Amino acid sequence: MVAPDYMGMAFIEAEAAGRRGEVPVGAVVVDSAGTVLARAGNEIEERRDPTAHAEMLALREACRTTGSPRLSDCDLYVTLEPCPMCAQAIAFARIRRVYYGAADPKGGGVDHGARIFAAPSCHHRPEVYGGIQEIRAAGLLKEFFATRR
Repeated sequence: MVAPDYMGMAFIEAEAAGRRGEVPVGAVVVDSAGTVLARAGNEIEERRDPTAHAEMLALREACRTTGSPRLSDCDLYVTLEPCPMCAQAIAFARIRRVYYGAADPKGGGVDHGARIFAAPSCHHRPEVYGGIQEIRAAGLLKEFFATRR
């Protein structure tokens, strides 16, 4: 039996976001049984909401699906390193593991920038695995921004 490609699902969401004119970022939340609880791509422009990042939308939907504000047995797959806002939401949701694609040296909040999980005020630190299909993720972003310049 082949394991589901959760990062591949996140890429599908990212590519769909890009076709809608959104920055192409996608996210998927999966529980410990491997069930996909939520999938989302950025909807910032569409919703006219600066908080409508893929991670935030996926976390909200996963919480609705489980009926809980905590997702302690869940993993998050996202195509770009979460920003500080999303990293803090990930901590508040008690996500177990974060898998991300491209690093974000300018706007990241996990391994770059604010490094939310390393802050003494952070009460929950998920396991973090970066660089998953990083070349593909970075390429998707570069292609998107190249067409807008």
